[in-house]
Amino acid sequence: MGITQKVLIGALSISMFSACEFSASPQASLADTPNSPTNSPTDSPPEIQKCSLEEETALESQMTRVLSEDTSPYAFSFRLERRDGRRFEFQKDGATFDTVFESASSSKLVTSLIILRLVDKGILKLSDRPQDHIPEWPITSSDPLYNATLANLLSFTSGFYDEPTCLNLPTGTLANCALTIATINSGKGRVPGKEFYYSGAHMQIAGLMAIRASGRADWTEVFDDFKLATGLFTASAYDLPSRSNPRLAGGMHWTGNEYFAFLLALKRDKLLSMGLRKEFFVDRTNDGEVAIVNSPAEKGLGEAWHYGLGFWHECLDTEFHCQAADRISSPGAYGAYPFWDRRTDHIGFLAMQGPLGGFREGARIERLVQDLSSEWAACGL
Repeated sequence: MGITQKVLIGALSISMFSACEFSASPQASLADTPNSPTNSPTDSPPEIQKCSLEEETALESQMTRVLSEDTSPYAFSFRLERRDGRRFEFQKDGATFDTVFESASSSKLVTSLIILRLVDKGILKLSDRPQDHIPEWPITSSDPLYNATLANLLSFTSGFYDEPTCLNLPTGTLANCALTIATINSGKGRVPGKEFYYSGAHMQIAGLMAIRASGRADWTEVFDDFKLATGLFTASAYDLPSRSNPRLAGGMHWTGNEYFAFLLALKRDKLLSMGLRKEFFVDRTNDGEVAIVNSPAEKGLGEAWHYGLGFWHECLDTEFHCQAADRISSPGAYGAYPFWDRRTDHIGFLAMQGPLGGFREGARIERLVQDLSSEWAACGL
């Protein structure tokens, strides 16, 4: 097993990020410029810890030891970065942050941000409905689904949750598959905004809205616009099951370095305007308002997570007694685990590709060092 640990501090970390700064594109918007530093979402942020270099190094050594002694059979890379730029990194069994992995559901956060940037530019609104941009939309005004909005689609509360086989077929197009999703979900009496159902169907419709509203031919062109404006994911692709019919909720290929740069850009206020950031962090599945009908966090971990616009509000409890947006994440079925812990303002990413259903394995590995990493991150506040 090959293991490396890297600690980068101060100006070194800043210089590394500057190499990935966004290009000055004529398509760039206000969201391309950094805003004020992120504030903690909690009323009582963690007490600032005065840690010596020896104490920080000891915490990093503990995390390395715990991860190296774990017996998981899957290769992975794990990286943390805290508020002051210091990094911790661990690699197992030849996996590096340049290894290409399939995204599974870790792409949901990426897809959401791509679409939300179109909202920031005025091309879309969260209150828009599919028929506002898709002339051939088959849902009529007599169906409650007629009132589904982009916000409903990105928060998986739209009512469009039955998945057709086209989501997994390389033939066909995203547009035809989105229209099929509409057809098979129609006439079932589902009211948008009433139920949360984790499914890949919602984002396929949201993606077609983005394609049509922006005047692009397909999702690849929408993604190319995002790449050009941000400099992110330049070598990544939405190509599963195919480029013509990409599964937006789980069909990317990325490297850990590319995804980590994306998380860092989100944390550093590079992707959304401050006004839209407030909308972004809202809990879209409040208790008493939205019923949680299908949740992999509940089924796989026995925990009551809530959902936002393409990401989870994590809560390590059987009921949601947590502060929304304290810790957000977008884990995937193969074990990949991107997160931003806003209590201590640090980000982390477990890059791996285990078997289908490896979500629990990814969560288990990350939680091996979760307390240690939070303590380490608090040293940099």
